[in-house]
Amino acid sequence: MALSPSGISHKSWMQVSAFVVGSFGPVATLATMEPYSAPARFTLDLLAWKFGTMSFRDPTTRFLSALTGGFLFGWGMTLHFLASKVYDKAPEETRQAVVGGLCCWFCLDSTGSVASGNPVNVLFNIGVLLLSVGPMWWPEQREKKQ
Repeated sequence: MALSPSGISHKSWMQVSAFVVGSFGPVATLATMEPYSAPARFTLDLLAWKFGTMSFRDPTTRFLSALTGGFLFGWGMTLHFLASKVYDKAPEETRQAVVGGLCCWFCLDSTGSVASGNPVNVLFNIGVLLLSVGPMWWPEQREKKQ
């Protein structure tokens, strides 16, 4: 089995990435229904560091939450299937696709956070990026055959 410099296989870590990304999907989707929006409100309060100020009462916000939830859950499932169905056929290309996608998310999400007046979210994004990419920053080292 190939391992990253940290000793954790990329294929295994992609499942961590899938969970981290995908877990935000149901939370965002719950925000579409006011009685169930508390987890999403708390998450936004935390990410914006503006406690008690987030609301999902506006229909536009609820619609965006539905879209966001679907995209995030779908992206998480894509990461899961890349790890379980594609990785063994093209490990380095799969790693590059996952890391590239996460870096693109980070750049756009962080830029939007600053532009929307929520720069503290960039700090959370750094944590999510580091957790999601984990040891995948570097190619795995293949064991040499004797």
